[in-house]
Amino acid sequence: MSWIKRISYQAATGQLKRIYDKIKGENDYIDNILSAHSLRPNTLTGHMAIYKNVLHNKQNTLDKSLLETLGVYVSILNGCNYCVEHHYAGLKRLLKDDLKADNIYQALSNSQPESHFSGKELALLRYAEILTMKPDRVEEEQINHLRSQGISDGEILEANQVISYFAYANRTVLGLGVNLKGDVLGLSPNDSDDPENWNHS
Repeated sequence: MSWIKRISYQAATGQLKRIYDKIKGENDYIDNILSAHSLRPNTLTGHMAIYKNVLHNKQNTLDKSLLETLGVYVSILNGCNYCVEHHYAGLKRLLKDDLKADNIYQALSNSQPESHFSGKELALLRYAEILTMKPDRVEEEQINHLRSQGISDGEILEANQVISYFAYANRTVLGLGVNLKGDVLGLSPNDSDDPENWNHS
């Protein structure tokens, strides 16, 4: 579960219970990464607001499967197996093509995105790589290269925020010892039309 105390759905009261009711999945299920915030419901609210708006919002124009791919790659680079497993499962569900998803996973696990991706997608994965591993080395040249691949400034912002969110999520998991025990993989707040719908399904 995690290295710090967690409050279960059944034991939750007040503000925490209200947030849990908003994010829970079937059978009152709460992801371990979310229940790790239970001692400070305000940080759970902050986490969900960022997550929902950067990854599951109808204003995004980048394909959600590409955003999930960026998240999986960032999590691989950070050594966060929890987020890799969850978001790889989500990616498979989006793609509806297990072989394609497996090929993507192999390419990213081997740090060889060029073996599966090209053009716009490869450029964003390379941007994710440098922003994750050497953030102080990002220069305007990288942004200009993304533009040269037909990526708009709004899409650059989308990718930047997804990459940055996963750095935060990875460090939340790794820093608190959150594990997969009891988790249901691949659930997410999939109603992108409603920013207030945090329900996991």
